[in-house]
Amino acid sequence: MTAAADHPGDTAETASLRQLALPFAHRPRFARADFIAAPSNAAALAWLERRREADWPDHRLALWGAAGSGKTHLLQVWAHDHDALLLPGTALRGLTRLPDAGGIALDDADLATDERALLHLLNAAREERLPILLAGREAPSRWDMRLPDLASRLRATVAVGLRHPEEGLLRILLQRLLAERQLAVAQPVVDWLLLRLPRRADAMREAARRLDQAALASGGAVTRTLAALVLEELLAGPREVMEDTPEAASLL
Repeated sequence: MTAAADHPGDTAETASLRQLALPFAHRPRFARADFIAAPSNAAALAWLERRREADWPDHRLALWGAAGSGKTHLLQVWAHDHDALLLPGTALRGLTRLPDAGGIALDDADLATDERALLHLLNAAREERLPILLAGREAPSRWDMRLPDLASRLRATVAVGLRHPEEGLLRILLQRLLAERQLAVAQPVVDWLLLRLPRRADAMREAARRLDQAALASGGAVTRTLAALVLEELLAGPREVMEDTPEAASLL
């Protein structure tokens, strides 16, 4: 079935915009200067800015939060500042050789499938007194791990939650994401988007990506009409997020 059949009012031009799949890759910027500090991430920043990682119990710390909450950005900043080994949890296999110094940053640690490799990494880092920073969607105590020793290590890890972003943070984030892609969007259109997009950082990133592709394809400006067309699914979704609970805002 064609896009025009799914949307009977579409012209050939609007149907083609719906089916955009351009090969242009955009790499997010993870520099320290690009991180937006806010109350929702203040606890994580406070732990990462401690003078000594030895203050982390067992030299371990975990950041957790929803997609787009900033945990990967903070992980990248910490790894850069400490010359740490940066690894994706999904690629963790077998015995990982520890760096001589710096530490280890493990992103998407909750998605690691080789539990013995993760357990070995945690144990070896503790023995060598190397700091290890983990990141995942949920607190480590909730990760679905079957090895009892690994589950015990994770429960003992200090975990800092990054809460849902505030309205002011979402506004700054959307404006920055559009600027990164060199998209000139009129302020009334930005305001219109902020009133209608889901209140999540990942939704702002997806909106910027789709608007960038649509603007490249059309060769024109990002207007309210264009945004309504290419963001139809996002705009139709729920705007509200679940309220943060005291548990989510605290150190576990």
